[in-house]
Amino acid sequence: MSVLSAYAVPHPPLILPEVGKGQEKLIRSTVSAYREAAGHLALIKPQTVVLLSPHATMYADYFHISPGSGAKGDMKAFGAKGPETKVDYDQEFVNVLTGLASEAGLPAGTLGEREKNLDHGSIVPLRFFQEAYDDFQVVRIGVSGLSLAEHYRLGQCIAAAAEELHRSVAIIASGDLSHRLKSDGPYGFAAEGPEFDHRLMAALAAGDFLELLRFDADFCEAAGECGLRSFVIMAGAFDGRQVKARRLSYEGPFGVGYGLCLFEGGQADPGRSFLAIYEEELRAALAAIRQKEDVYVRVARYAIEQYVRKQKRLRGAEDLPAALAAALTPEMTEGRAGVFVSLKKDGQLRGCIGTIGPTQPALLNEILHNAVSACAEDPRFEPVAEEELTQLVINVDVLGEAESIESMEQLDVRRYGVIVSHSLRRGLLLPDLAGVDSPAKQVEIALQKAGIKEGQPYKLERFEVVRHR
Repeated sequence: MSVLSAYAVPHPPLILPEVGKGQEKLIRSTVSAYREAAGHLALIKPQTVVLLSPHATMYADYFHISPGSGAKGDMKAFGAKGPETKVDYDQEFVNVLTGLASEAGLPAGTLGEREKNLDHGSIVPLRFFQEAYDDFQVVRIGVSGLSLAEHYRLGQCIAAAAEELHRSVAIIASGDLSHRLKSDGPYGFAAEGPEFDHRLMAALAAGDFLELLRFDADFCEAAGECGLRSFVIMAGAFDGRQVKARRLSYEGPFGVGYGLCLFEGGQADPGRSFLAIYEEELRAALAAIRQKEDVYVRVARYAIEQYVRKQKRLRGAEDLPAALAAALTPEMTEGRAGVFVSLKKDGQLRGCIGTIGPTQPALLNEILHNAVSACAEDPRFEPVAEEELTQLVINVDVLGEAESIESMEQLDVRRYGVIVSHSLRRGLLLPDLAGVDSPAKQVEIALQKAGIKEGQPYKLERFEVVRHR
């Protein structure tokens, strides 16, 4: 047996009458589509339902699979006294899936459960599907902060587990779309919100799962999306197979996008091996980026490669290859400035360390030092491994001199970075960052980084940067 069908569904709590108290009538199309999807599941009669929820236990670097024999949950957190939802877990499937993920090098398993009860991202779809058919066991999986490609690989492991166990399986991929569709919505409006929803629904309706892998992380953050990772895991379960896709509904009256799509798996189709296609695209894109890197970035990259491969810290121009040393600019050898070195992998931050002002004899030394710190000493990340070196996109930001300002009105988030300070505490945020669309947001994040508490006085400084790519 295999993955027979899948359903991309939203999870607005107010769609349940005991929570919505009448507001559910404003999303009638979503309710109707949910019932159509549930009726389809009842015809398929799967033995196991893999339930993917962005509100289950989530880790930055680990896929959590719910352990134990089962779970239950309710909507009391949303002020409702409605019925309790219960599921039995398919423990055999969980064990096989965990083993297959380990063989594939994916960090996934049942460790680290923080909340046993079902989350609302699980309860909402279960309420609809169990009303139509409930003779199935569940495998509940949370998403992670890992790349979209890693989520897709987990989907491939789900399909392999279904084959190994000869289980008939359906997947429920729970997730809302953008939360930034309306200015009076819960998270306000961003132009990326409607664009994200249009692009995602078009891809799902066409069964174009390659397009899901192409979503940029900064764009997704700006759109305030919720369900993309769930949908990508689902897509991975159909890798290399034909898929019949059907759009059931889309609406967003409350400022959050709710979309439903139904998918049926078909015959093998090597032309739909989307992960392999995406990885080849990525290799070509990274090669093109490396061809265009300026000398600042090439120096940072060489320093990182030497440290990761040989644990060697470069001291200066004498440690560089002759061609690279000859390309150094006078600013690099004679000037001094603060420098931030930022690393990205698969569109996501992989490390970022910098200095507000010069701490080294020359700008070159500042770059060499901070490049190694970014790859090996950023406390938010594990040190960069050798196999990751070819996947890194590197930026080098050279900071201009900071100047004091009186208020946020003198900031421009695209042009200026900001420094906040109180006593010995200082926090810095670079300019032109995804998701930072106002001076207030920029200062708020800088205050958090500095550990300056609400109500404490602080000084403001601004600075410009030259960003090298």
